[in-house]
Amino acid sequence: MTTTEYVHEQTVDGFGTVRLARLDPARDAELVHGWVGEERARFWGMREATVDDVREIYTHLDSLTTHHAFLAYRDGVPVALFQTYEPEADRVGECYDVRPGDIGVHLLIAPADAPERGFSTHLMSVLVSYALSGRERIVAEPDAANEKAIALLVRGGFEPGPEVVLPEVDLPEVHIAEKRARLLFFTR
Repeated sequence: MTTTEYVHEQTVDGFGTVRLARLDPARDAELVHGWVGEERARFWGMREATVDDVREIYTHLDSLTTHHAFLAYRDGVPVALFQTYEPEADRVGECYDVRPGDIGVHLLIAPADAPERGFSTHLMSVLVSYALSGRERIVAEPDAANEKAIALLVRGGFEPGPEVVLPEVDLPEVHIAEKRARLLFFTR
C-alpha cells in the first residue's frame, strides 16, 4: 500500500481541509478515467480515452518538469483534478505575452452526488493559493464555449482576457486538437 504525500494543505472554515497530492498515474488512472469520461467533462477532451490511455497520458505528463497533475482531496475524499504548467512550455505561450512569474492551470471538479453551494468557490480559493505560491499571475484557458468554467473563474477573481485559438499539438507522444479558448488571468 502506498502512502499519499501531500504537497499542499489548507483548512477553510466551514468547508474542510483541502490537500493536494501529485497524481500517481498507476494508482489514479481509473478514478480520473471515470471523471473525464462523463458528458460534463467534454471540454477536458478525453471522453473517448480508455483507462490505459489516461494512464499513458498522465505518465507522459509526469515525465515533464514543466507540467504537473494533482488530485485535490477534501477531508480525505478526492474532489478534483488540478494541473499546473509553465506557459512558455505550453501551446498557450504562443497566444499571449508570457510574463516571468506566470503559471497556467487546468481544473476538473469531480462529479458530485449532491451539489453543494459554494463548493467550487472554496475549492478554487485553495488551488489559487497553491498556484500563486512563488508566482505573480495565473493564466487559465478554458474552452471558449465552456460558460460554466469561465463564470466560475470570473467569480473567483480572474479577469477575462482575449479569445484565442490554441494551436494543434502533434508530437509522437501526444496529440491535442486545436481549441478556441478564453484566456483569463488572476494577478497577485
